[in-house]
Amino acid sequence: MQVSVESTGNLERKMTVQVPSEQIESEVTTRLQSLAREVKLDGFRPGKVPFKVVKKRFDGRIRQEVMTEVMQRTLYEALTEEKINPAGGPQIEPVNTKAGEALEYVATFEVYPEIELADMTDSKVELPVVEVGDDDLDKMLDKLRTQRATFKEVDRAAQESDEITISFEGTIDGEAFGGNKAENTPLVLGSGQMIAGFEDQLTGASAGEHRSLDITFPEDYQGKEVAGKQAVFEVDVVKVSEAELAVLDDDFAKIFGADSIDTLRDEVRSNMQREAKQRVREKVKKLVLDALLEKNELELPKALIDSEIDSMMQQSMANQPESMKNMQLPREIFESQARRRVALGLIMNEVAKVNKIEVDPGKVDSLIEDMASTYDQPEEVKQAYRTRQDLRSGIEGLALEEQVVDYLLSTMKTEEKVVSFEETAGQAE
Repeated sequence: MQVSVESTGNLERKMTVQVPSEQIESEVTTRLQSLAREVKLDGFRPGKVPFKVVKKRFDGRIRQEVMTEVMQRTLYEALTEEKINPAGGPQIEPVNTKAGEALEYVATFEVYPEIELADMTDSKVELPVVEVGDDDLDKMLDKLRTQRATFKEVDRAAQESDEITISFEGTIDGEAFGGNKAENTPLVLGSGQMIAGFEDQLTGASAGEHRSLDITFPEDYQGKEVAGKQAVFEVDVVKVSEAELAVLDDDFAKIFGADSIDTLRDEVRSNMQREAKQRVREKVKKLVLDALLEKNELELPKALIDSEIDSMMQQSMANQPESMKNMQLPREIFESQARRRVALGLIMNEVAKVNKIEVDPGKVDSLIEDMASTYDQPEEVKQAYRTRQDLRSGIEGLALEEQVVDYLLSTMKTEEKVVSFEETAGQAE
């Protein structure tokens, strides 16, 4: 077998492979002989069909099968011989398939980029430091009270946080559209439940009042038939109700499975601390990875980007509601994120390889513990990750990623900054 490799671009390669005709003819003859012992043809007893008859009848089909299999087999052998690891599946193009002559084909593919890791010691990362104070806790408990609030009808104009009951009908250029009307629908002002401008124009309205609202649908509104268009909504306010917040006592705590209000406060504070820690961790991780990408620019194999886009599109389709299953988003939407994922995957693998970073079982167990703690049945979740290799492999990959980030962070300049719990809400992106 003769192999030659030509660079046709920074990452593109063209490999020409020639397989001796003797190898092809030998395999074709062997298969034809085997077929002659089994084939049934009219006028001949089973196993007694002359070889020349079998050859004339089946040579073309058998030869094609042999050449296809030989190309697949020798492709792997040639790549191994040349010590090449292609990024994505090679495209095979036959060049010479004539009987009695050497089989020749060309395989085109991309290779992985060579990565020379940049020095990260002059990169700087800000480390947010957050403590959950009593004020933070009180605000969170107020949110829980709001979620459990009941509404009592009042005889006054509607204010923000009031619940109004409305009936409405909308038109665009005098014509109705899908989902344009509803009867006796509750709406909490300031909740953002309706499109921008709808709730604002109903603030100050009283029961029995009629209002006409001029509304412009956003350009990116999911209902494409109305996106970017101006509509008029005729709204009748049926009633106005104000929220009555629950009292923070033991009975309120029991709604959330706590024995007492003190226990609930402790549990909520613990959850907030865990949430803040996760938010900060995600923010720091993003800053580290942004710096890593900035310092390590590299050309990416198109095959890897296309594969990542395919994966992201499949995931997106799986997460869409049933009514939108047939709606396929354009590939361009995913390209930027796909390029980031591919680049980070290549660079982080190189960091792990160069610095001999291997998956730490303790880190894996810690991640499983953290994940399980967010479920109602944590022991069942932990057992699933212990027994299902597919789940554990995913956690091991995440653990290695976390270890690489920790290593990079240890080489970079860091500066702590105190932030509030509310500020951490914008930390993780």
